[in-house]
Order: sequence, then structure tokens, then C-alpha cells
Amino acid sequence: MFESLSEKFSSIFKKITGRGILSDANIQEALKEVRLALLEADVNYKVVKNVVEEIRQRAVGKEVLQSLTPGQQLIKIVNEELTRLMGDVKQGLQLLGRTPHALMLVGLQGSGKTTTAAKLAVHLQKQGRHPYLVPADIYRPAAIEQLIKLAKQINVPFYPTNPSQKPEDICMDSLSKAGKEGSDVLIIDTAGRLHIDEAMMDELVRIRKKINPAEILLVADAMTGQDAVNVAKHFNETLDISGVILSKMEGDARGGAALSIKAVTEKPIKFIGVGEKIDSLEPFYPDRMASQILGMGDVLSLIEKAQAELDESEALKLQKKLRKNEFDLEDFKGQLQQIKKIGSFEQILGMLPGIGQLKKLKQMNHDDKELVKVEAIINSMTTQERRSYKIINGSRRRRIALGSGTTVQDVNRLLKNFAQTKKMMERFSKKGYSGMGALFG
Repeated sequence: MFESLSEKFSSIFKKITGRGILSDANIQEALKEVRLALLEADVNYKVVKNVVEEIRQRAVGKEVLQSLTPGQQLIKIVNEELTRLMGDVKQGLQLLGRTPHALMLVGLQGSGKTTTAAKLAVHLQKQGRHPYLVPADIYRPAAIEQLIKLAKQINVPFYPTNPSQKPEDICMDSLSKAGKEGSDVLIIDTAGRLHIDEAMMDELVRIRKKINPAEILLVADAMTGQDAVNVAKHFNETLDISGVILSKMEGDARGGAALSIKAVTEKPIKFIGVGEKIDSLEPFYPDRMASQILGMGDVLSLIEKAQAELDESEALKLQKKLRKNEFDLEDFKGQLQQIKKIGSFEQILGMLPGIGQLKKLKQMNHDDKELVKVEAIINSMTTQERRSYKIINGSRRRRIALGSGTTVQDVNRLLKNFAQTKKMMERFSKKGYSGMGALFG
């Protein structure tokens, strides 16, 4: 999402760090470019004015001008101000007191509320919670059916909503039912509209008064830019929301919503949706997001993803095979499947420091469908071929290509890549590393 903004910041900072000494004129020129970059990223103009002024006041003082590394000091200030702009520190859910806790999801139609409700349930399950899903959008039977389908998919109990019921009655009744079923968190998918209107807001106010929710979370579409900020402002003025979930952060919008919402509403961004999969919801870390925007990567999030998704026992097995020089194509397929659990290639690369400046790497086509093709090719091999790839001659390659729906060139490319990977991983194993451990410790 922040690719264009990251490129502009990288260009600005490259000029700054190239100078040994900074003057007031240099700093003013850089701040002018920072202001323009933020405005082009669709950041609220009042927010831009305030943050640039904060940076200016710090940048023209002793902190930068008398520093041994003035360029780096200025980058540090911009990083800190962007972090502060987005909320300083991660803000989690406030689930205190008597259970079940009610989480009320609000927002416009099409913002992704229903899918986000299920994603939030999956997140809470991982935290050891017992969520209960409530379809309260009686005006859209499809939304009720969608949430019930998702609830069954993730094995979470749900309220059997009848569209003839009033939304506030559904929410009250679901509180009672959730408690009896042993659930401790109620996730309510409320009705939205294409635009904010009085009827929708009145209904949400009635629900809030009835159930007194622990959290009112606005689900805002990050792709809508400044519109998302305006929507957040209206919802906050009426409902006093407790936080924001930005959906569709994996898109190609300019990122202005993420940089503006906290400053405009004074309410934190608590989660971000980073994909279509049911587990693609992540806590929002302002400091990590600022680092990504400035091209510094987000290694901490990458490590956490790896620790959560990768199988340590499989890594140990692989380490033993590497030491015995027994790494084969079946193991290769297993490693690719492990990488897929972490995220797309584009997401992984975005978390690595300095990748934003590597134009050649960015121009490469990181097509995740290639992984599907690789698995198909390996699945078309016999057990003997997977264990000893060197026996795969011309006729075997033609048979494998035909069986996997690929070409002989695709098979040749895979075998070449495997041979190179095998050599690399053998070198890692001699130094005490193993497979994914070489990447993620």
C-alpha cells in the first residue's frame, strides 16, 4: 500500500544523507518534499501541516544541526513523528470485567465488516478466547448467510438470526445465549449503508444503549483514502468509537487513511486486514508501520509470523537430513509450503529492510501461483524421482510436464532451482543453520 510513499521518502533521504552537513535551507527543502509526499499519499491536509511543523521544530534545533550524522538524525525524527501520528504504541482490545464481552463492529456497507467479524473471531481463538458471532444485519439476508457460513468454517458458535427480529433484540438475546454456551466474547456484525444516514446511526445508538459494548470498532476500507477518514470522524462523533480496524490494507491505495485516522478521531487503529484469507488480520503496530513506510522493513513482524506458522519439529527433521546430505524434492516442497503459511512473497519482501530501494528485486514478478505450479510438478514425480532428482532424464521430464499440466521448460527450471537451493542449504547446515531457521532464526 505504501510503495509510492516509501519511494518518495527514500529519494528525499538519499539526498539528505548524501550531504555531510545540513543547513536550514537543506532542511526546509527536505520538509517541503516531505509535505508534498504526504499530500500525494492522500493524508489529511491538516494532519500534514501539523506533522511537518513538528518535524521542522525538532529538525532546526541542536538535535540535527549539531549532530555528527545530521541526515540520520532527521530520518530518526521523521520516523518518530510518523509513529506518533499513528498512535505511538500498539493498542489491544480492552476486555475487562464481566463476560461475555460485546464487540460491536460498525461501518459502511462494503467496508468488509462481515469478513472482519470472522477474522476477529479467529484472532481471538488464537488468544485462547471463545468467540460467538452475531449476524445483526437484518436488511441483508446474504450478510447473515455469509457470517453463518464463515462461523461454521472456523468452528465458532453463532446466533441463529431471524430477519423479523429487531437488531437490538438480537443483540440482547445473543448475550444471554453466548454466556450459556461458554463464550466469553460476542462479535456483533451490525448493518451498514452505502452512506451515513440518520436511520443507521439511530439503530447503532439503540444497540449501544442496550448492550453497553466493551468495544465499538469501526471497520473502515483503507482503499477509500480520505473518505475513510471522514467516515471515521462521523461514526466517532455519534458513537464514540473505541478503535478502528482498517480493512484491505493489502491493496494499492496511497495509505492516507492509516496516516490520518488516529490524528482526526484521536482513536487508535487496533487491527489491519492484510489479505482475503480468514486469518489475515493483524494487530496494528504504529512503530513497525512507520519503519515500513520509510523503507526500514518490519523484521519483528516477519519473525513473529514465522514463529507462529512454522513447524519447529519439521525444521529439526530437516536439519538432520541436511547434515546427512539427504535433502530431496519432497523436503523442498515442504519448505515452500512453510513459506506460503507466512504470507505472499510481496508481503515477506515488504518486511525486509532496504528492499524498497532494490529496483531490480521490485521489478521481478513474484507470482505466488508459481508455488502451485512447483507443487504440481513435484506431485507428478514418482517417489524415486523425488528422492534422487538426477535420474530425471528427458523422457521422465516430458512425462512429469504432461502429468502436471506444465512444460518441459518449467520442469527444467524447477530442477535447476532445486539444485541451487540444495547447495545453499547444505552450506547453511555446515554453519549450524537449518532450512527456514536460516531465514528466521
